[in-house]
Amino acid sequence: QVQLVESGGGLVQPGGSLRLACIVSGFSLDSGFIGWFRQAPGKEREGVSSIRGRDGAEFYTLSVKARFTISRDYAKGAVYLRMNSLKPEDTAVYYCAASTDLHRATLHSSSYEYWGQGTQVTVST
Repeated sequence: QVQLVESGGGLVQPGGSLRLACIVSGFSLDSGFIGWFRQAPGKEREGVSSIRGRDGAEFYTLSVKARFTISRDYAKGAVYLRMNSLKPEDTAVYYCAASTDLHRATLHSSSYEYWGQGTQVTVST
């Protein structure tokens, strides 16, 4: 049984940083993709970043490039999203997801079969 559990969300001021963690069980970090998605109120779910299992290739949506970094820790069975220089428009519920697709899933939410419950990130003064 695949389970993904997110943590690390919270309230942060603009310009601040957070690190989200996704603990993955029942799914190898060497296979498919692990991705981070977000959904703000009234908006569609958006792909933020993903990491490809077979080679560690990283993918980012344009609005977070150079600010967010995805990484994985095999020992802990975890995938992290380090978020720097946060902006109010980064406010959303952030979800971790896993895809068994080996090549194309990248940031396409429809390609991801397994989802966590989400963690709230609020960027505000």
